[in-house]
Amino acid sequence: MGFMVVLSVLLMLGAVGGVVAQRRSRRERPPSGLDAEAEANQWLVRLGGGLVPPDVRAWAGADEDTARALTSAADCHRAARARLATARTAAEYAEVTRTAREGLDHLRRARAGLGRETASASPAAG
Repeated sequence: MGFMVVLSVLLMLGAVGGVVAQRRSRRERPPSGLDAEAEANQWLVRLGGGLVPPDVRAWAGADEDTARALTSAADCHRAARARLATARTAAEYAEVTRTAREGLDHLRRARAGLGRETASASPAAG
């Protein structure tokens, strides 16, 4: 009977140790290239969708700062798209993500200039 109790305790400790080791190994591992590519694609698509104006007349009548922010967002989109075409490593995909998020910041400023949203709002999920 005593042997069974000791064996049960050892098995439970082993299971807990295995779970802890598995969670630590997940945290320490950098994102795979596939995960990084998917994230980069997500941000690039989001930026591209934001560049489609809901009201073309509003964009056409924008002031100089708003037009500059919109142009910067479009430049970031082009640069991110070009980088994505040649990216192969997680670090290269992270650079695409950074560029696309920078474009979203420019886009947010352009929309704020048009009164579409506040300039202090940040992109969700990130």
